Amino acid sequence: MSTRPTHQDPLRIGIVGLGYIGSTVGEQFHRQPDATVAAVCDLSAERRQAIGDRFSVPEDSRHEEYATMLEDAKLDAVLIGTPHTLHYEQVVAALERGLHVYCDKPLSTDLDHAQDLVERSESGEAVLMVGYQRHLQTAFRRARNRFSVPEDEEFDPDPAGEPRWLTASITQDWITDSAGTWRLDPDLSGGGFLYDTGSHVLDGVLWTTGLEPESVAASMDFYDDDQRVDSRAHLDVTFRNGATGSFSFHGSAPSVREHLHIWDDDGAVYLEGKQWRSRRVFEIDTDSGEHHPYIDPRHQPSRAGAFLESVRTGSDPPATARDALAVTALTEAAYESARLGERVQIQL
Repeated sequence: MSTRPTHQDPLRIGIVGLGYIGSTVGEQFHRQPDATVAAVCDLSAERRQAIGDRFSVPEDSRHEEYATMLEDAKLDAVLIGTPHTLHYEQVVAALERGLHVYCDKPLSTDLDHAQDLVERSESGEAVLMVGYQRHLQTAFRRARNRFSVPEDEEFDPDPAGEPRWLTASITQDWITDSAGTWRLDPDLSGGGFLYDTGSHVLDGVLWTTGLEPESVAASMDFYDDDQRVDSRAHLDVTFRNGATGSFSFHGSAPSVREHLHIWDDDGAVYLEGKQWRSRRVFEIDTDSGEHHPYIDPRHQPSRAGAFLESVRTGSDPPATARDALAVTALTEAAYESARLGERVQIQL
């Protein structure tokens, strides 16, 4: 548990990047009674105008450059929704000004940068929350309860033992969806489908199970000749407790479907869903019977609400820089393995 100082006044938020994350999570902040969107920043004048009007941001608080916004605006926190490779520089700039930060995933596409952000976050007083929203979803929190029980978990303790074997996959028509955007530019995206949508699945598995990845053997199909943007990836992962797992990511499929099947000595927990709706969870017993726990979606906080709660109480956010470090380490090792054609150890 963090010992950061609490914050009681309405939080003044600056938004860096007014695309999907900046506008949707920004809308959550705009609707919070204890927060206000005080400034916005985007290279597009059209977006600055549209989102600035939508969030009632004064004209002189709409900036083209994030450095100017940080210099001129009176802020307590920033929401960073820019392309992946820009996150590190922008997060560092905000933290060095003592600002709290909500950053979209992945936190970083460079392992050294990810480690540096862990050190900055854990040694400083500002909250750094990463946009892995599965940490907030009731189905994932219920599944996590099977393997680890934090003191503040709302569910009754029901540990069933360590995970032994798992499979996880997600499909999406990602290549088509990303056409004409920065997501297909590796200098901005840092990679392809694995670093984008796939990052949520890797995080979901690691956070739900508490497993630490040890090595990975990966194969990929690449969209580009330089083998930087993957459209399909398959990962065979070993974990430090001896468990194994296979991950499949297909970015040229007709629709979004996701599954996580996690087995232990007493059966399994399944997480499944389609499109971007909340996932459902059910459990498999030793006789292959299915049990469907009741999940109340009203208990699921918004990303903005969870961030504000961490700032108000001084507690650690639901998704931390250390959570993000594990995902970056596994992702970077997977790309290296696919290019080399051999199993790679994961540096954590």
